[in-house]
Amino acid sequence: MRLILSALLVLTLAACASQGPTAINSLSSLPSAQNQQAVADAIRKNATAKEKINVDKTALDSLSGPDGDLWGRIRRGFQIPDLQSDLVDMQVNWYAQRSDYVERMTGRSQKYLYHIVEELEQRHMPTEFALLPFIESAYNPQALSVAKAAGMWQFVPGTGRDYNLKQNMFQDERRDVLASTSAALDYLSRLYYMFGDWDLALAAYNWGEGNVQKAIAKNEAMGLPTDYQSLRMPNETRNYVPKLQALKNIVANPQMYGLTLPDIPNHPYFVTVTASRDMDVTMAAKLACMTVEEFRSLNPSFAKPVILGSTNPQILLPFDNAGVFQKNLKSYSGQLSSWTTYTVSERATPAVIAQKIGVDAGTLMSVNPIPAGMRLKAGSTIVVPRSDDDDEDISADVAESAMLAVEPDVPDTRKMLIRVRRAQTMSTFADRYNVSITQVKSWNRTRRDSVLPGQLIVLHVPVGRAVPAEPGPVHVETVSASSRNKGSVTKIGTHVPESKSAARGGKTSAPAKVTRVTEKFSVPSKAVKSVAVKPEAVSKSTKSTKSTDKKKKQ
Repeated sequence: MRLILSALLVLTLAACASQGPTAINSLSSLPSAQNQQAVADAIRKNATAKEKINVDKTALDSLSGPDGDLWGRIRRGFQIPDLQSDLVDMQVNWYAQRSDYVERMTGRSQKYLYHIVEELEQRHMPTEFALLPFIESAYNPQALSVAKAAGMWQFVPGTGRDYNLKQNMFQDERRDVLASTSAALDYLSRLYYMFGDWDLALAAYNWGEGNVQKAIAKNEAMGLPTDYQSLRMPNETRNYVPKLQALKNIVANPQMYGLTLPDIPNHPYFVTVTASRDMDVTMAAKLACMTVEEFRSLNPSFAKPVILGSTNPQILLPFDNAGVFQKNLKSYSGQLSSWTTYTVSERATPAVIAQKIGVDAGTLMSVNPIPAGMRLKAGSTIVVPRSDDDDEDISADVAESAMLAVEPDVPDTRKMLIRVRRAQTMSTFADRYNVSITQVKSWNRTRRDSVLPGQLIVLHVPVGRAVPAEPGPVHVETVSASSRNKGSVTKIGTHVPESKSAARGGKTSAPAKVTRVTEKFSVPSKAVKSVAVKPEAVSKSTKSTKSTDKKKKQ
C-alpha cells in the first residue's frame, strides 16, 4: 500500500506541475480504487520501451493494467471477425498436438509481447497482430528464412529498405525488436488502407500486394466474389489467416484445447538505454550483469561483436539490469571496445591480410563472414582487433558505407578457343589441358562425353600457363589472332603447309588448303595476349607422312 501511495504522490506532483489545480481536483474526486487504477494506467502509458523508468522510485506492480496477465489484455483487443473453416480446425489441431512447441514459442514471446501490444493499442489496431510473429518466426528475432527474410516479422531485404530498416555490416534492423515492430505495423496499416479488409491485408503481407491485386482483378473479371476465401492463392497464403485464427482461438480459451499459456505480467519487460562510445557486445552484457545470450535475445540486430556509439544505438535491457548497467558504466574506466575496422587496398586472402596487420587469421574469418576458399576484393571493410593505443571509435560514415566483397581464391584465367582435329573422349581432351571434365562441359554447355573434329571448344586456363598443341593426323601449325585486337580471345587455328616440291616451283596435285579462325570473340575481362603454340614434331618429307597415314589406316 505504501508503494501505491508513493506512486500516487509522484503522479499528483507531476500533474500539478503540468496542469495546475484542476488536475488535483479531478484526480482527488475519484474513488480510491479508481484513483489507484488511474495512477497505474498513467504510469503504464509512459512505461514503453521508448522511455526509461526509474525502478528505484516506481514499483513494477503499479505498472499493471486492469488485467493482471497480458493475455487478458490481448483478448480484450481482438477486432478481426472470426474465420470459420475446415482449415482453421486443422490448424488448431496441429497446435494442440504440439504442446511443447506452443510452450517454447510462447515462452520466447514474453520478452517482446508487451511492447507489441502497446504499439497496437496506440495505433488502434487489432491485438490479433500480436500473435502474427508466432506464425512468421515462432517469436524468434534471429530467424532467417531461405528467402532471406529476417527477424520476428520476417522482412525480406527489399521490403525492409522500403520501411527504413537499416541493413549494413554492423546492424540489421529487420531483427531489431523496436524498429521491425514499427515497420511491420506500418506495413499492415498500409495494406489495410489499400484493401479495406484485414484478411486481405494479411494475405498481401504474406503473398505480396501485387499478387493479391491480380487475384482480385481476375475474380472481378469473372464476376466472382473478391473476399479472402474466394481468391485463388498459394497454399501457404491460403493457410495464413486460418493459422492466425487458430492461435486466436487458443489464446481465447487454451483449456479447451488442452494447452497452458505462461503467465506474462502486464507491464514492460525492457527499457531502452544508449551509449555514445563504441562498446563490445560482451562488455555491454557484462556491465548489465547479463549473459551474452540473454543480451542478444533483446538486441539481435547487432551483427558484429561491437556496438557503434556513433549510430546512437538503442540497447534494450530489463528494468533491473538497466539500472545496474548505468551504474557500472559510470564507474568503468577501462577500454569499452576491442574492435575497429580495416579497409583492404588490394584483393588478398584472409591469411595474407592477417599476416600484414598482425592478427590471427582464424579470428579474422570468425568475426567477418569470409567463407573458406574465398579472398577479399579491394575496397572491402573488415572488423579487426583494436590495438591498445587506438582509442578512435568507428565513424557513422564507415558504418553506412562499409561493405564486404569476396571472390573465389583461384588463379586469374584467360579464355581460349581450341579447334579439335580428331575425335576423342572428353576425358582425354580435359587431361591434355589440365582441366576437369565438369569444367569443360560447363564452359561449353554440353553433356556429351566426346569431342569431334572441327569442333570449337572453350577453355579457361590460368594466365601464363603454356597450352599444348592439339594433336592431329597431319602436319599442322598453330597460329593465334593478332594481339592488336584488344579485348579479343586467343584463337587457335591450323593450316597445312606447302610441300617442299611445291615451294621450289614443282607440280602439285591441288593447291594447299589453309584453315584459320578469324572471328573476333569479345570477353568482359581485360584483353589477353595471344599465345603461339609450337607445332608437334613431324617428318620432313611428304613420303614419310603418307606412309605414317597408311599405317594408321591399317
